[in-house]
Amino acid sequence: MLRALKTGALLRGQSKNFVAAVAHYSSIPEPETKPEILYTGVFINNEWHKSKSGKTFETINPTTEESIAEIQCGEKEDIELAVKAARDAFKLGSPWRRMDASDRGRLITRLADLLERDRVYLASLETLDNGKPYFMSYNADVPLSYKNLRYFGGWADKIHGQTIPADGDFFTYTRHEPVGVCGQIIPWNFPILMMAWKLGPALATGNTIVLKPAEQTSLTALYFAQLVKEAGFPEGVVNVVPGFGKTGAVLANHCDVDKVAFTGSTDVGKLIQLASGNTNLKRVTLELGGKSPNIILADSDLDYAVETAHFGLFFNMGQCCCAGSRTYVEDKIYDEFVERSAERAKKRTVGNPFDLKTEQGPQVNEEQMDKILCMINKGKDEGAKLVAGGNRPEGLPGYFVEPTVFADVKDDMTIAREEIFGPVQQIIRFSKLDEVIERANNSDYGLAAGVFTKDLDKANYLVNGLRAGTVWVNTYNVLGAQAPFGGYKMSGHGRENGEYALSNYTEVKSVVVKVPQKNS
Repeated sequence: MLRALKTGALLRGQSKNFVAAVAHYSSIPEPETKPEILYTGVFINNEWHKSKSGKTFETINPTTEESIAEIQCGEKEDIELAVKAARDAFKLGSPWRRMDASDRGRLITRLADLLERDRVYLASLETLDNGKPYFMSYNADVPLSYKNLRYFGGWADKIHGQTIPADGDFFTYTRHEPVGVCGQIIPWNFPILMMAWKLGPALATGNTIVLKPAEQTSLTALYFAQLVKEAGFPEGVVNVVPGFGKTGAVLANHCDVDKVAFTGSTDVGKLIQLASGNTNLKRVTLELGGKSPNIILADSDLDYAVETAHFGLFFNMGQCCCAGSRTYVEDKIYDEFVERSAERAKKRTVGNPFDLKTEQGPQVNEEQMDKILCMINKGKDEGAKLVAGGNRPEGLPGYFVEPTVFADVKDDMTIAREEIFGPVQQIIRFSKLDEVIERANNSDYGLAAGVFTKDLDKANYLVNGLRAGTVWVNTYNVLGAQAPFGGYKMSGHGRENGEYALSNYTEVKSVVVKVPQKNS
């Protein structure tokens, strides 16, 4: 991606993708390569606590495989306390429920300002804990987070119902009211950004929150919690409980939690959906896995399509649910596209994520690295042609995987059907539009898709036929606060971002008032 920014290959056509709307890397402040770890506890009622069990867990630097810090491990008793705090903060008459909507919006905006103030520290902490390049953390994850909060802060006093001309002598109107206590479970691939995506609409609509960050990447969420207190949010409005999957399961099953929002794997999403049905039928929104098709037509600008498809897959070390992992290329340009994609992958800079010239850092942990390497071996065993990468880089500690490209991939191969969540591009041949639509839709997933062509009619035909929550045309990974994001099929349901996200966090109440027809 750094090379693309230098040459301007991406800036020509996608000025608003994750990183393209930024200055040359030389203007970026130096990172804090050893940021001070300030908060590692359980955050309830705007105060820091140790876990009730006394248990802790290590968070590991994926670049060095060394321990960063010990984090308090919240469990059932901690979730109980956090839910009670959130329930108390949601009661009628509480400071949060009495607060004017405009003041609620100002608090959210103030929180965004604090994120921007601490941008270098937060980006450095994200890079340390997650492994993503500091260049990306600083120019993508953190600014997209505070821009998202500002967007939803602006919505706080604009959420309203309607007056309805109902039959009879009645004044009928609707109120959009907060759902209540919201459990939010955050993934490890975009820790601070996914936290902002969930907190923004929930706070704008007046809900209270218990949030569980991923155990692999809790540090930015915990610092974020302290900024919630500094911004002036009342006690109990936002509570953060770090822990493992069973901690999230307690939250998802809790009868006093009214809604759960989850981003993560499809398998865990299914369990959360079941938990809702087994308890209080809580509302659930799920943003789950993907195996997104990226369709390259022969009339595309080949240089641009190769570079953007590369970005669409390898961004964030391939740890992106909407990654364009099934790259369908029209047969007229297939061989040249494969050759250029392999060449680009081999030139991708892999190494220390604090080095501003690094495009690709390590995978998040050893388990993820091993899974990716196993999938690469399956690709080779099933007959796909490995044209770049395929191994761990030599001479590097940490959980690194080489940028990998497969050609001659068939639709029924494991690497073409299952989510790899790593830097592995699969390039698949096609010849006709109707054929590629059918093949692209023949997947359990439907999160995103891409189309590259100079022919607007063909672009619209493909957009209409693809079953995916987002379709990018001549671009990829454009994710702004204003546009909804979510999936079809097993990629989940509900939408995050944009006005559509607000409906996830409100109940609609009809009010019918009898209007006298005579003055008594």
